[in-house]
Amino acid sequence: MAEKKPLLSPGSILGPLRELRRASRDVRPLVVSGAPAAAAELHRALAEGGDAGAVRDGPPHGAAALVYVLAGAPDGADVHALREASLAGVPIVAVATDPATSIPYVLATDVVAAGPGAVDEVARVLARRLGERAAGLAARLPVLREAVSERLVASFARKNAIVGAAVFIPGADMPVMTVNQMRLVMRLAAAHGLDPEPARALELAGVLGGGFGLRYLGRSLLGLVPVAGFAVRAAVGYAGTMAVGQAATRYYAARE
Repeated sequence: MAEKKPLLSPGSILGPLRELRRASRDVRPLVVSGAPAAAAELHRALAEGGDAGAVRDGPPHGAAALVYVLAGAPDGADVHALREASLAGVPIVAVATDPATSIPYVLATDVVAAGPGAVDEVARVLARRLGERAAGLAARLPVLREAVSERLVASFARKNAIVGAAVFIPGADMPVMTVNQMRLVMRLAAAHGLDPEPARALELAGVLGGGFGLRYLGRSLLGLVPVAGFAVRAAVGYAGTMAVGQAATRYYAARE
């Protein structure tokens, strides 16, 4: 009888730990510029309670993202600054008094209305634009953590739903889903400013145990509705990953 291969190799378990180390070394700042008074106010709000060096003004080169504040319609200086960021490959979020204004080099979905709630909306747009890369920035800027954590959880839950729906070999989806859940937990740890250390391996072990529980649940449900197996696997992958991510977010938030 052929020997069964393990569901997860040591490399697949150590991989998320390496990702956490890489994320913790990403020290690119957030650049806030544009209309001086409004940009300075937004700068203070984004840096509140965080690392002062994680937000700066000036040119966008070497930045994780640029938040550009407009006082009105873009003038020549604004267009030049936005073009510079675009050529440097730096994601741009614009803050404008009229979000319907057409702003060169900025997608309409990346324009935030100035005023109350602008900081929260900027955080949500940054979380969407940066994806997993937002973890390193959130580690140093607590204002971003809620939005970044929510985006990470939702993104990995969707990935596992797709895995569940697309993989047709029984049991082959669970190792992939579990690795994705481990990557999610490590990204959430990074977003909350936790350094790579052996204790993270214990947290990964908890995810692994949860993955086996989901596998048992999925098999049980497949026995009840075998015809719609892909839908069951997708639902289990999505809901299970959401549960793991939300639990990890609460756990790490409580440790701040």
